[in-house]
Amino acid sequence: MMPGGPGTAGGNRGRGYRRGAGMMLLNAINQVLVARRLDMPSDAWQMPQGGIDEGESPAEAALRELAEEIGTDRAEIIAESPRWFTYDLPDELVDRLWGGRYRGQTQKWFVLRFTGTDADIDLETEVPEFSEWKWIAPETLPDVIVPFKRGLYAELLVEFRDVLAAPAAAFK
Repeated sequence: MMPGGPGTAGGNRGRGYRRGAGMMLLNAINQVLVARRLDMPSDAWQMPQGGIDEGESPAEAALRELAEEIGTDRAEIIAESPRWFTYDLPDELVDRLWGGRYRGQTQKWFVLRFTGTDADIDLETEVPEFSEWKWIAPETLPDVIVPFKRGLYAELLVEFRDVLAAPAAAFK
């Protein structure tokens, strides 16, 4: 059974969590890829993430989702979170996302080393999710994300601090 998150007020009670995989994609100088969602009017950015299909492992989902969202899976998994991370959606988004079935997501997170070039990244995918992308310093992640995911991103920085502090060459 997947771990649940804290209870929330309003219409979220009784709804489960969508299983997903999150990807912290690092370039050669340990910057993180973030992208701006097409469906969000704010200036919020996020790391790639997506659902896990039936019968698919979290690692398989991570590589599939990476290709679906940024047009390439040219990456190697270099770290995996030992635990699942859970976040709740704000009440105003619960009925709008995923057909209203979930109150948030529980995610297995991965750090991946990007093995391609910037030219390999193509947001014009079959079902585009992002309008633009950029590389940023990991410590700035909580500053660019939507408020309801800031705690999650701060936890990820702690979870993967050793990987982020190591020279990129250590994972080749």
